[in-house]
This record gives sequence, structure tokens and C-alpha cells, in this order.
Amino acid sequence: MRTSSRRWIIGLCWLTVMFDGFDIVALGATIPVMTSDAHGHLGVTVEDMTFISTISLVGVGLGAALVGPVSDRLGRRLALMLCILVFSTCTLLFPLMPSVALMAVSRLVAGIGLGGCMPIALTIMQETAPGGRRAGASTFTMTGYHVGAVLASLTAFWAHEHWAWLFIMGGGLGLATLPLMWFKLPETHHSPHPQASAAPERRYGVRDLFTEGRARATIGLWIAAFMGLLLVYGLNTWMPKIMELAGYNISSSLIMLLILNVGAVLGLLIGGRVGDARGIKGTTLVWFAAAAALLALLSVKMTQVLALNLVILVTGVFVFCAQVLVYAFVGYTYPRALVATGMGFTAGVGRLGAIAGPWITGALVSAGLAYPGGFYLFAGVAVIGLLAAAMIPKPEPTVARPASEPAGVTL
Repeated sequence: MRTSSRRWIIGLCWLTVMFDGFDIVALGATIPVMTSDAHGHLGVTVEDMTFISTISLVGVGLGAALVGPVSDRLGRRLALMLCILVFSTCTLLFPLMPSVALMAVSRLVAGIGLGGCMPIALTIMQETAPGGRRAGASTFTMTGYHVGAVLASLTAFWAHEHWAWLFIMGGGLGLATLPLMWFKLPETHHSPHPQASAAPERRYGVRDLFTEGRARATIGLWIAAFMGLLLVYGLNTWMPKIMELAGYNISSSLIMLLILNVGAVLGLLIGGRVGDARGIKGTTLVWFAAAAALLALLSVKMTQVLALNLVILVTGVFVFCAQVLVYAFVGYTYPRALVATGMGFTAGVGRLGAIAGPWITGALVSAGLAYPGGFYLFAGVAVIGLLAAAMIPKPEPTVARPASEPAGVTL
């Protein structure tokens, strides 16, 4: 593949994942404004917005599960563009909806489009990555998620009560990306219709995730993805509140969340390279084990601010990257023609953990058990993720990158 094409693939896939991080934070940032007495919208309540945010995550899970077979049939490029078109259009329409029911419908459909974006982007990155570089390709792409989250936070700070601008910006950026994808994003999925002289290429379906000895790997990937996203969303949603309950002040708790996500970016940049160099299974096990130990350590009240922030930073390095390494595991586990379906269903099941994480942690907060109980829960979840990853068979060694392949844009 030409160096210029690879650069466009990297940039556009990274941008696609950025939309995911932007959207999640944008919706969360608007809830206090939309439900306030001064700037409320359509009289929506906290319960209404809880339902809307939950139905949005349900849509994301559905989109992730459905997109694999669709992209196998239509091709990665067209399927990704359709997902962005659906997500962006419904995002722009969301502030215009005249009722809570229609707002929920728009978020459900937007979630379906958004849910398909990340699995396709990660599949494209893995399909075009040099041999043995799939983990690095996945983890680098996922740094876009955290950049999108930061961008949404800054936009929310600027917009204040004009919350609609968050959705105008998110939807507008998505639509603006489509012309670039049309002209610059190459198709990476080989057509299942061979030339007359070639042998027919096997067509894979969902059932193939459980045939030919793949059931064990599939179940392990699904459980690990569920646990990984439970940690990510549970911590990002409730960590400031848990740390406040532990006796830290509110401003310090928010800084801790920022430090946690800085650690996440560092972990993604480091973990993928380690996974490619040392083996994806061993790296995933180490990352989940370290996450469990560090989360348990956070249950201990620390008086030294520097030590506490250092522990939080390193916790971010391992917790967030452990979940993304599961996605990288998909590329090493399934045949090339089955990666998109495997990635979609792994991400779809993982999104159920994204729904469960905030809900379970919120229940602990309501029951007065969030500190230190929340960190005990998170540590236990990481241990289950470790056990799930351990049951996945070790992938076969990857063929090295050909010497003729351009190296200037590898990850």
C-alpha cells in the first residue's frame, strides 16, 4: 500500500474514533443544562435524560453488533460512510426534536450509526497494518477517543447554556469528514467475488465465530470486552464522586479524572507496541492484572497528593489500555475475512458493559458503599477480565512485514 494512502487511513480512522469520545462526553455535559430550572429544555427531567443516554448506548451496542456482516457485504469504506452519515444527521437533528420521545428516537438511531464507526475503523487499521503491528494500530487509533472527550469538554465550557452547539459541532464535523473519505479512503476489504481464474474465497458469517474451535476465544473476548468497558465507563462516570466521598475535595476529584485519562493516552501509546513486540495474550494478561492491583490500591486513603496522582496516572495507563488490547486480540484471533464480524460483536457485547458500569457504580453510590467498595468492585471486574483473557488461545505467530512494504507510516 502506498505511504500516502496509509496516512489517510490512519488520519480518517483516528478521526472516526474521535467522534465516539466527543459524542459521549457531549451528551453527559448537556444533562445538567437541559435539566436545570434556568435553561431547561422541554421540561426534561433527570430521569428523562437517563433514559435518553441509556437508549443511546443501546443503539451503539446494536450498531456495533450489526456492522460486521454489513461491512463484509458492502465493503469497509461504504459501510463506514453510511454509519457516519446516519450518526451525523441524527446528531444534528437531536436539538430540534420537539419531545422527549423523539429525542430518544434520534439518539437511538444516532447510536446505531456511531456504534458501527469504531469497529469498522479498527478493522480497517488492522487490515492495513504491517504484519505484527495490529495491536499498535488499534491502540493508537483509540487515542482519538480521549482527544474527542477533551474537545467536547472544552466545547461545553465555551457553549455554557447554548448546549445545542455541542451537537451541531459533532454532527457537522462528521458530515465534513464524508467528502474526505469519498476521495481519500481506499477500500481494504477484498471482494468475495473472485475473478474466474481464482479460487473462490470463503464467506464467513456470525456462526463461524463459534465453529472450528473458535467458541472458546469468542466467549473469552466477549467477557473481557464487557469487563473492560464496565471499568472504563464506571470510572469515567463516577470516579469524581467516589473520590469526593473518600474525603478529597471536588476540584481535586475532577483533576484526578483528567490525570486518569492522561494515563489512558500514555497507556494506549505504550501498550500496543508492547503487545506487538511481546505477544498480545501475555500483554493483555499483564495489563488486566496491573489494573486490578492498582484499583485495589486506590481503596487506601492517601495523604500525599503526589503519590495519589501518580497511582491514578499509572492506573489510567493499564485500565483503559487493557480494554483496547482486547480489540487488538480480535485481529490476531480470527481469519482476516472474519475480523470485521468478530470485532463488531466483541464491541457490541462490550457496550453492554458500558451500560452496566455506570448503573452498578451508581447503585453503590446511592447505597453509601462507593468508597472503598467501588474500588473493590473495579478490582474484581479486572480480575474477571484477566481470567477471560486467559481462556483465549494464544495466537499463532504473525508473518513479518515484507521488506518492500513502506515503513514510514507504520505504528
